[in-house]
Amino acid sequence: MTNWYAPPARTASAAAARARAQAALADAAPTSFWTDRPQRPDPRARLTGAVVADLVVIGGGFTGLWAAILAKQDNPAADVVVVEAERVAFGASGRNGGFIADSLTHGLSHGVSRWPAEMPTLVRLGRENLAAIADAVRRFGIDAGLRPCGKTTVAVAPHQVAELAALAELHRTYGDDVILLDAEQVRADVASPTYLAGMRLRGAGGLVDPARLAWGLASAAESLGVHIYENTRVTGFDRSRNGVVVRTADGRVHGRHVVVGTNGYPPPLRRLRHWVLPVYDYVLVTEPLSDAQRTTLRWPDAQGVTDAGNQFHYYRLTDDNRILFGGYDAIYRFGNRVEAALDQRDASHQLLAQHFADTFPQLDGIRFTHRWGGVIDSTTRFTPMFGTTRDRRIAYAVGYTGLGVAASRFGARVALDLLGGRDTDRTRLQMVRRRPVPFPPEPLRYPVVEVTRRALAAADAHGGRRGPWLRLLDRFGVGFNS
Repeated sequence: MTNWYAPPARTASAAAARARAQAALADAAPTSFWTDRPQRPDPRARLTGAVVADLVVIGGGFTGLWAAILAKQDNPAADVVVVEAERVAFGASGRNGGFIADSLTHGLSHGVSRWPAEMPTLVRLGRENLAAIADAVRRFGIDAGLRPCGKTTVAVAPHQVAELAALAELHRTYGDDVILLDAEQVRADVASPTYLAGMRLRGAGGLVDPARLAWGLASAAESLGVHIYENTRVTGFDRSRNGVVVRTADGRVHGRHVVVGTNGYPPPLRRLRHWVLPVYDYVLVTEPLSDAQRTTLRWPDAQGVTDAGNQFHYYRLTDDNRILFGGYDAIYRFGNRVEAALDQRDASHQLLAQHFADTFPQLDGIRFTHRWGGVIDSTTRFTPMFGTTRDRRIAYAVGYTGLGVAASRFGARVALDLLGGRDTDRTRLQMVRRRPVPFPPEPLRYPVVEVTRRALAAADAHGGRRGPWLRLLDRFGVGFNS
């Protein structure tokens, strides 16, 4: 038996499914649902002229906003400036699924495979990090819909059932509240005929409205005295006697230190392009469900759901009873291309619409109101990369590989620790001290990524069996996914 989302045969029924998907997408706005709302803040001014700061933060997403807040909490007298090329929450911080997790290692099993000796520390730091986010949301009065409802991972192919059982046992080893569900039990919780089993993880994360979180963090930063400039693109760096001059299109900032948190977008530090792969991920959001439609789903806890494939989907309910449905199709463009035109991809959005119809056939006829894409910043080891340059004047934290909503705060804390030369539990981690394997340069990078994507899809379709290419990558702790 192959995965339920395997490409259909070219039959009349497949053609009908594509036609239904196209109809469901016909009126979808080509923009992120999270930021396409009236409560979006008015644009902030762009930087013009010369400014002096103790810390310059490049990027108005989660990493940058947390870096600004934490820096002011460390030293309320510090002058902190944030420069964002577009708007706060323009990038991944306003385009993700709103899943918030305590993992710093792209999942517990991945962390155990990479840093087994350090996992007790990594698990503790991850839980402390998530608790600190919840505390900040309360302290600053941020209305971000943060719910610690956990997550369910579902098996949609027979081999994934045993994999979930092993993963549940691993979570128990580390003290997580986890329940393994058979097909009948998981379908009684969330009604989909595609489920063969499920792992319900409670208390290890949950859901948030990512744009409202970013907007709230920006307001919190400003309440502490941080200056945020939008539509301010960094064009380069110059050395200065006491730090770094950050050049922008219309001005410059003389800063003692700099934090770079640019996600998968072209970084001002060219060296980062060797380690960060920008991968496009695509998302849909439905119209609000009627009461009758909502009832057919069950889903009493409204927790987030992911399936257990290499190419996996993630989905959730929003506060107004829409379903966000994304993932599966991770697309890399030759030469690390990142541009607005790539935010839309008909083939990926139509595939998602068909997979949605397979997952929830009881919602036949529902339409999508929003469709978008965004860049995930991946590394070869799936976890962030940290470091400093320019005589420890510039620090960076990039490469969250799709799990940055919570881990970005940890990344910001690490970057500030590195700038301050502080010896902490964080800076002693091998994940922090050692860089991942770099990606090969073009023209090799694109075919290597494509071969790996196809190998992952083949493993999904053949009982999870990893072929020679994936086994080779496993030996070196290297791989490609979202």
